[in-house]
Amino acid sequence: MNSARRRLPAFLAMAAGLVLACTSFTAGAFPVATDTLYLSGQGPKTAVPWEFTVTGGRRADERATLPVPSVWEQHGFGTYNYGDDKSVHASEHGLYRLSFKAPATWKGARIRLVFDGVMTDATVRLNGKPVGPTHQGGFYRFHYDVSKLIVAGADNVLEVDVAKQSANLATNSAERHADYWVFGGIYRPVWLEATPPEAIEHAAIDARADGSLTADVALAAPQTVTRVEGQVVTLDGQPVGQPFSARIPAGGGGPVRLATRIAEPKLSSASAFGRLKSGPARACT
Repeated sequence: MNSARRRLPAFLAMAAGLVLACTSFTAGAFPVATDTLYLSGQGPKTAVPWEFTVTGGRRADERATLPVPSVWEQHGFGTYNYGDDKSVHASEHGLYRLSFKAPATWKGARIRLVFDGVMTDATVRLNGKPVGPTHQGGFYRFHYDVSKLIVAGADNVLEVDVAKQSANLATNSAERHADYWVFGGIYRPVWLEATPPEAIEHAAIDARADGSLTADVALAAPQTVTRVEGQVVTLDGQPVGQPFSARIPAGGGGPVRLATRIAEPKLSSASAFGRLKSGPARACT
């Protein structure tokens, strides 16, 4: 029997990398590892214009475009607010819209829509349908599974209603009631991730200076996969020690824990971390 196996970097520790993969004896229908499509720029120099309207302040109700990622105040929209501002303009909304084409090769894939940060509440619709509950909180990444809403090989429409102030009073108290300017907008990148239907959701790594390493690996809907395998590698991809693995319990269940120990590990340093690059680790078949 043939074993199909794909690996992507998951976590970098001890001046090396840990590669995780799921293995099984049945090849998946989706033929590639994690594929990423940016819907925005990755920073100010590569920002992508989205259709945009703000509900209050400067240029209110004007149909225009706004670069993503950015905040709308610094592009002439809305109102500047400072700290604990309870004025009507502090509650303005930014309405975003983007048309994009999803790759035809994504048919049958598991697809996630990822926002790296939105200030502050984000209500998202794809092709006219809500992707999930409103996200509240401006300083961390969030995502939605849009596998059933996106149309592979065709045009899709993404709409995001961004509330400058959160409807959650605790969120406002924690994030906005302080001695600094308050902004609104999709101010960090937005992208799509396509993986096989059976994939690694995320991993929590505990790598220690004595060479011991454990990885708690959460899986996305495992069906035919039977094991999770790990391999520590050097910065240039050479294996360190032997592969280590753990069997996936019948029915999936909670995270799968892998463990190993590396003899005489090369420990991290400031110069080593300057060379590290990590990426998504969600491919398995």
